[in-house]
Amino acid sequence: MKKSDINFTIGLDENQIPEEITWKAEDNGDKGAADAVMLAIWDSMDKNTLRIDLWTKHMMVDDMKLFTYQSMLTMADTFARATGEEKMAQEMRDFAMQFGQKMELIKPAE
Repeated sequence: MKKSDINFTIGLDENQIPEEITWKAEDNGDKGAADAVMLAIWDSMDKNTLRIDLWTKHMMVDDMKLFTYQSMLTMADTFARATGEEKMAQEMRDFAMQFGQKMELIKPAE
């Protein structure tokens, strides 16, 4: 079995608040810096989702709103690909669109 590592390095200040987040994907050499990361891990034994949500103290509130909106849309796409439940994925996208409109991230559909 082939293995590949994706590493996150979190730089903390003296109060343990993230100041920087960097990542590196071993397989293709990609790397970069980020201001936020949301990682969901499925524990099939306990049937539970484990979460790691981190953002730097430099992350702007408006950027967090946009990051959350875009994450909802990509979650719907992932759900559709993984389950084939396109109708429910569209419900998720519709909710994300309402969220985006209420947060004034996107303009209401005309």
